[in-house]
Amino acid sequence: MIGRRRGSGEPTALPVPPAPEPDHTNADVLLRRLELTVRRRLDGLLQGDHLGLVPGSGTEAGDSRSYHPGDDVRRMDWFVTARTQSPYVRETIADRELETWVVLDLSASLDFGTADMEKRDLAIAGLSAVSHLTVRDGNRLGAIVTTGERVDRYPALPGRLAADRMLRQVVRTPRAAGGRRGDLAAALESLRRPPRRRGLVCVVSDFLGDADWERPLRGLSTRHELLAIEVVDPRELELADVGLLTVVDPETGQTLEVPTGNAEVRRRFAEGAAAQRRQIATTLRRVGAGHLQLRTDRDWVTDVVRFVADRRRAGAGGASR
Repeated sequence: MIGRRRGSGEPTALPVPPAPEPDHTNADVLLRRLELTVRRRLDGLLQGDHLGLVPGSGTEAGDSRSYHPGDDVRRMDWFVTARTQSPYVRETIADRELETWVVLDLSASLDFGTADMEKRDLAIAGLSAVSHLTVRDGNRLGAIVTTGERVDRYPALPGRLAADRMLRQVVRTPRAAGGRRGDLAAALESLRRPPRRRGLVCVVSDFLGDADWERPLRGLSTRHELLAIEVVDPRELELADVGLLTVVDPETGQTLEVPTGNAEVRRRFAEGAAAQRRQIATTLRRVGAGHLQLRTDRDWVTDVVRFVADRRRAGAGGASR
């Protein structure tokens, strides 16, 4: 498996460090910065009803209209199409009260970052963006946070104050100790039983390891709109030429020495990493989830804005990129 690795420049094996205690002072500073970033840059850019926003195009059936290239074929109105001999799609009416659930993966593999931030910080930023885009007009937001050692459940509550309180608690979640593998599939399965009100389910993870999350995600797609936020670090896609590198799998403790000075090794790693990411994207597309990729070396707010703008165009009848 390519991806769940952490490295150092030393040629000897490194033990997985113990999980540090959460720093509440740093958590408050992080949340203040995150709030300023999200509100200053997203406010005014992405305002509007739910139609075409991250939650999708609603669930209540509306009128039919002519098919446009790029429309979701699952919305085809076959009765009107058969009568008119022209393709038609069924429009949906945006829900006015939305229940959003976020499944946040904070397993040990996300305690890694070689660019502007750790993947863990970027995952929490994704949760903050979803909160900002959905919590208004009585909408409710809940979360399930899994680390491999613990699962924290936050009930779906309305209002900005409840969302901000939840974010503060999520930021203070203790890091998982090394040698513990996260269980994203179990967290997703807990959303299916008991069945919840139709709404939006957002999954934030790096999606590395076994794809045992595909089956519960497919089950959720029959009742909810799905959004998958994939968190990526550039070192998971290609290796730098730094000589003999010792990497440690944070979830198993396994170590491996990699001769990064060998161009063939770097080429094979890049090809394997690219194939892995393509497989993740294919699986998410197969279960019907919207796919947003955030990288630690890129402006994540710009990526969110572009994704939401494309969803709006798709909801309005145009093709999304």
